[in-house]
Amino acid sequence: MIKKMTAMGLVGMAMTVSAQAGDMALSLELPRIDVAEYHRPYVAMWLQNDDSGDVTNLAVWYQLDKRDDKGEQWLKDMRQWWRRSGRSASMPLDGVSGATQQPGVHSVDLAKVADSLAPGSYKLYVEAAREVGGRELLKIPFQWPVTSSTTLETEGKTELGKILLNLAP
Repeated sequence: MIKKMTAMGLVGMAMTVSAQAGDMALSLELPRIDVAEYHRPYVAMWLQNDDSGDVTNLAVWYQLDKRDDKGEQWLKDMRQWWRRSGRSASMPLDGVSGATQQPGVHSVDLAKVADSLAPGSYKLYVEAAREVGGRELLKIPFQWPVTSSTTLETEGKTELGKILLNLAP
């Protein structure tokens, strides 16, 4: 059955679309590190509400070892994430956990997170730890929702490259 869209129906649909929350996307660079023994980093990304302290896990990349969950034992090396969320999490986190990534630029779609994010002050945290390597933690503070499109960025010195947080109303 085909339904005709009335003018009121179109107006209602337009109002629904404009009333939805804004858009949020993350771009993360893992630099190529020239060392004799290279291991892909474990990476955790999360949002923390400044007022309530609530943590929203965005992504956790680690070695997804099917045998005895051996990869999980090294999650503690991402110390800040572990203290704030990891130790109480049951891995793998549905829709959040993923395999370690190669060096390069990676995109993380945060549209679903943006739809459910309450207004307030937040910090985006990105933490990386590498076996026989270093550890690095970066953060980007921001207000949600935003009134205009903006890109916030920071850059690591060792384990993380450029991180871009794109926010749109």
